[in-house]
Amino acid sequence: MTDKPKTYTTETGEILTDTDIERMAEEAERGYDVEVLKSRRRGRPMLGGAPSAVVPVRLDPDLRQAVEARADAEHTTTSEIIRQALRRFLDVA
Repeated sequence: MTDKPKTYTTETGEILTDTDIERMAEEAERGYDVEVLKSRRRGRPMLGGAPSAVVPVRLDPDLRQAVEARADAEHTTTSEIIRQALRRFLDVA
């Protein structure tokens, strides 16, 4: 009987095997270019030409349910539905 290789799951759902872990360890032991690591952008991608602002908005239960239903139907987020609605209402690209 052969032993199945052990697998690990990352927070993002990626499955890693012992071989993957060994490869990553070897890469780490060789070292990284710190300047390349510093240049990588972190966080959410920008929606426009500048960082976005968070604007809290209160919605009544019916409106919130409608926004969530539309987002589910369009396979997107409630934030994107609200942004689309505001763009149309304000006639902004």
